[in-house]
Amino acid sequence: MNKKVFQDAKSALFDVKDGMTLIVGGFGLCGIPENCIATLRDMNVKNLTCVSNNAGVDDFGLGQLLQQRQVKKMISSYVGENALFEKLYMNGELELEFCPQGTLAERIRAGGAGIAGFYTPTGVGTLVAEGKEIKTFDGREYVLERGIKGDFAFVKAWKGDKFGNLIFRKTARNFNPMAATAGKITVVEVEELVEIGELDPDQIHTPGVYVQRIFKGSGYEKRIEQRTIQKD
Repeated sequence: MNKKVFQDAKSALFDVKDGMTLIVGGFGLCGIPENCIATLRDMNVKNLTCVSNNAGVDDFGLGQLLQQRQVKKMISSYVGENALFEKLYMNGELELEFCPQGTLAERIRAGGAGIAGFYTPTGVGTLVAEGKEIKTFDGREYVLERGIKGDFAFVKAWKGDKFGNLIFRKTARNFNPMAATAGKITVVEVEELVEIGELDPDQIHTPGVYVQRIFKGSGYEKRIEQRTIQKD
C-alpha cells in the first residue's frame, strides 16, 4: 500500500509519454489537478488527447498545455472560457470532439465500469450524432456513445488516505469520481493525506481500489472562472 504514496507530482507522473490519452478531473476551474497539470507542462509531453469537462482558461488549468501546443485533441463539453482554444481550433492546430456534458460524464463512467458503449437520446438529430449508430427504442431514437478509458487519469480530491480512499468537496465531486475509475493508471493529488483508517468509511466517495498513485499537493490557487461582484 505504501507503494501508492509518492512525494510529489513529478515523481508520480514519471512515465507519462507523448501521444497518451489523459482524463482530467474538475469542473470549470474547481477541483482541477493543478499540480499534475503544471508538471505535465514542465515535462513538455506532446500530442496528448485530453478528456475533460473544460479546457481551463488561457493561462490556467489545461490552458497551460494549450499554450505550449502539447494537446493534439480535446474531448470536452464546454470550452467557452478559453480564447486560445478557439484560435487553435479555427487554425486547424487542435482537434475537437464536442460532447454533451451529461453524456461526457457517462462516457467516462462507462469506461471505468468496463462498458463499451450505451444509447442516449441526447444529441440525436444534431452534429453530435453524425457518423454514429442510431437505434429506436419504444418509438424514440437513441445514439450510440462509446465509453472512454484513459492511459492516465488525473484527479484532485480534498482528502485521501494512503490506500487511495478519497473524499471530494462540493462541486469538485462533479467529474473527479468518474475520472478516478477510468484511467489505466489513476494519479490523485489531495489537499490532506491521512493514515489508513482515519477516514469515516461512510464518507468515502471513491474507494482506493481505483487509485494507483497518490500524493499531497501544494500551492493551490483555486481560481474563480468568472467573478461577479455586486455593486453597492
